[in-house]
Amino acid sequence: MNAKLFIYNTLTRKKELFEPLHPPGVGLYVCGPTVYGDPHLGHARPAIIFDLLFRYLTHLSYKVRYVRNITDVGHLEHDADDGEDKIARKARIEQLEPMEIVQYYMNSYHDRMRELNVLPPTIEPMASGHIIEQQQMVSQLLYNDYAYISNGSVYFDIEKYREKYNYGKLSGRNIEDLLKASRELEKKADKKNPLDFALWKKAEPGHIMQWPSPWSNGFPGWHLECSVMSRKYLGEQFDIHGGGMDLIFPHHECEIAQTVGYQGKESVRYWMHNNMITINGQKMGKSLGNAILLQEFFTGNHKLLDKAYSPMTIRFFILQAHYRSPLDFSNEALQATEKGLERLMEGIKNLNKIIPSEKSTIDPSRIEKNFYEAMNDDLNSPVAISGLFDGIREINSVIAGKDTLTAPEIEKLKNIYRTFVYDILGIYDISKTSENKELQHDLINLLLKMRIEARNNKDFKTSDRIRNELEKLGVEIHDTKDGFEYKI
Repeated sequence: MNAKLFIYNTLTRKKELFEPLHPPGVGLYVCGPTVYGDPHLGHARPAIIFDLLFRYLTHLSYKVRYVRNITDVGHLEHDADDGEDKIARKARIEQLEPMEIVQYYMNSYHDRMRELNVLPPTIEPMASGHIIEQQQMVSQLLYNDYAYISNGSVYFDIEKYREKYNYGKLSGRNIEDLLKASRELEKKADKKNPLDFALWKKAEPGHIMQWPSPWSNGFPGWHLECSVMSRKYLGEQFDIHGGGMDLIFPHHECEIAQTVGYQGKESVRYWMHNNMITINGQKMGKSLGNAILLQEFFTGNHKLLDKAYSPMTIRFFILQAHYRSPLDFSNEALQATEKGLERLMEGIKNLNKIIPSEKSTIDPSRIEKNFYEAMNDDLNSPVAISGLFDGIREINSVIAGKDTLTAPEIEKLKNIYRTFVYDILGIYDISKTSENKELQHDLINLLLKMRIEARNNKDFKTSDRIRNELEKLGVEIHDTKDGFEYKI
């Protein structure tokens, strides 16, 4: 582990040499999804960026405990301290149990992540599975006088916290200006201060997600879960906390405050935040109505898409921009990415066509050195990828007879590209995937046509068996007047 990895720390606003608290172990916590809808392109970016970090740290021989939470309770409409829990609202509308909603969309998220070749985290805790620990943190914050009870809800006291600590240090927000602006708005009757945030919310009558507590039957505030679960699985202090830039304020700012209020010290050494994916310069998200689902990218079934794009095209598209830079969606950009990915894979295959020479005019060590320099500079994946394309040009030059490689250096290049492209960048051979996908769709269509034929022959036992077996394999079937539709 001689590599000097530098990470941009949002807290200090500068690149810092990465020095884990307890080497070779590394504690990594990333804010995961709120599971009330199918994942869209905006969900893919943090998943892929922190998968890249996870892969690279592991490659550098660190033993990484990667915790990515699932928010399944407490995330209110508009991310405020009022409104309806998003999952409870979805459950009420669809007349399902909240955990049915959670399970369905959590499965959907995991399916899309597998397609994007995102490795599963070491631990994936759910907020609803840590209600007792969250209540314990609320009790301690009340005891420490950083919280107060109001009408059955419990709020964090920002003014009390600011007597000793700096609220706003992560985001750089001017809290005085925020306080002034918020006081000019209508003040919530149950809050001392408009900036105070909920630690525990009293449930309204009919609320379908609630637990008993010393203060009321209710549910935890959204910010609380990350402080509780990161502390439980990574300890009082850990190395890296990640998430999207949209979480810096208020979510991560509140997380710092309640953690410090609870244990008297900060828990996170390095805060890492990825920038947003935009569409026509506007953030992509469900609430804005401009989100394109990942499944829609893979099928091409969306009005803004010219065609379908493979999961590896999406992954490569995200990796071709630095994680702290905004990334704007367009069909043109995705199609250019698709061509670049094909060129990269073709260049790797060309290594098998090279006839070894007695001497080499190319130095594979330079490709290796450039890749590590880029990755060690705050995970600069676009520069790392650019260096790999430089190597591909040299490989193609050998194929054209302009340069030469010895047998050992051919093997070294194969190992370099296998390690960097497949293991670290997480890109696999799209040609094999597309062939498998085509075969998969052909087989499903064949079985569904057999099902229709069986049904027409009143052989309902065979018809039902085909449907049931396909659904067990994750194929969602919808009968239509013209035949059938299905979704994987």
